Amino acid sequence: MTEEKHTLPAAVLGAGVPVEELRGSVGRNFGATVAELVKLVAIPGIAWDAFDAAQLDRSAEAVAALVRGIGLDDVQILRVNKEDGTPGGPAVVARKPADPGFPTVVLYAHHDVQPPADLSLWETEPFTAVERDGRLFGRGAADDKAGIMAHIGSMRALTEVLGGSFGLGVTLFIEGEEEAGSPTFRTFLQTHRELLAGDVIIVADSSNWKVGVPALTTSLRGLVDGTVEVRVLDHAVHSGMFGGPILDAPTLLARLIATFHDDAGSVAIEGLTSSGHAVLDYPEETFRADAAVLDGVTLAGTGSITSRLWDKPALSIIGMDIPSVAMSSNTLLPAARAKFSLRLAPGQDPDAAMEAIGAHVQRHAPFGARVTFTPGETGQPFATDTGSPAAQTALWALGESWGVPAVESGMGGSIPFIADLNELFPDAQILVTGVEDPDSRAHSANESLHLGDFEKAIVAEALLLAAMNKAD
Repeated sequence: MTEEKHTLPAAVLGAGVPVEELRGSVGRNFGATVAELVKLVAIPGIAWDAFDAAQLDRSAEAVAALVRGIGLDDVQILRVNKEDGTPGGPAVVARKPADPGFPTVVLYAHHDVQPPADLSLWETEPFTAVERDGRLFGRGAADDKAGIMAHIGSMRALTEVLGGSFGLGVTLFIEGEEEAGSPTFRTFLQTHRELLAGDVIIVADSSNWKVGVPALTTSLRGLVDGTVEVRVLDHAVHSGMFGGPILDAPTLLARLIATFHDDAGSVAIEGLTSSGHAVLDYPEETFRADAAVLDGVTLAGTGSITSRLWDKPALSIIGMDIPSVAMSSNTLLPAARAKFSLRLAPGQDPDAAMEAIGAHVQRHAPFGARVTFTPGETGQPFATDTGSPAAQTALWALGESWGVPAVESGMGGSIPFIADLNELFPDAQILVTGVEDPDSRAHSANESLHLGDFEKAIVAEALLLAAMNKAD
């Protein structure tokens, strides 16, 4: 695998940073940090309406207690209401004010987690953290309770090593509804704009390139989703009596879905764009192993693997409303519906993409069927200015901690709330970092965290913050 190398002015970026002292502090406290993470994993804080909201409150209280434990006294649990008037998820906000002349850094992570889904797929209990072969398994162990502990661990080291010379302002912002789509995120930022303002915002909710190789996430694809319904009959009829002249709705929906991609598997919707920034090499055999692709399955699209992951649109069908096999009968179904998720290349306008797919489904309505398109959510793509002082310092800190050069890595996924951060804090430099690796299996069964890289991630953040601990 070929990683992009960076020539960084390390002597300038790392000037005055007590690298070994911070590394030693993180190491001495690492056992306690992991133990605290284990306790957080035990709390099933899920922000979805179908789950116990009391557990989400319990999770926020546990995070607030951890933050107070590192010496921050200004700790609040805050929430705002959703559009329907119901309360949003509880966010933990804590502040260490900057000394005169020092900048302020906002450290973001989220304490809510995905539901465990099918328990039969888990090799261990999802909310009982288990260490095995250098990894910690459990729901939220990686996404994103490890992000919380990376912030807490780095702050603990800075306080221990720098003492009274720690003049950098720090605001911890630990969200409580990210996995539910952050429904009150923008309102929360608008309500607490002054409280959350900073010169640099570090979002610890991404992944490294692979175990042993750190990455700064420099691009994220945007996102649009929605539903498509195909209707052919006023009501269901017997397939034996009427089948032949009429094609059922699921068949016509399948024909419509098939128009979304060309024969090579590339998205074939007019009006969608691609970018061209991916330069890292991701060998096909490595990707197939990381993604658990079955032998014999041909990969879709053209170009390099990283360009297909980061620079081009990707469309998936993530749900369908048709009867299950167990409930099927000899009936011509009048209607069928599918939900799509479309990832957008950096630079693509989400509204234009939504219009493009809406026009596509109407233009390709099979056999004159009635097609109803219902737009869903949208999220802007993101690209980092890698020449900014914060990004250059982050790349230095990651490389210094891991002992190998950090790479600038795109991300095939989306973090829609970053667009809100960009819009409401236009002067802040936004850095996207993380603790995951390709085998972390976030959102899946057997989610896990590589403990060796977790320690390095804490060291890297401590170095980054220490390097920014300078007055104007």
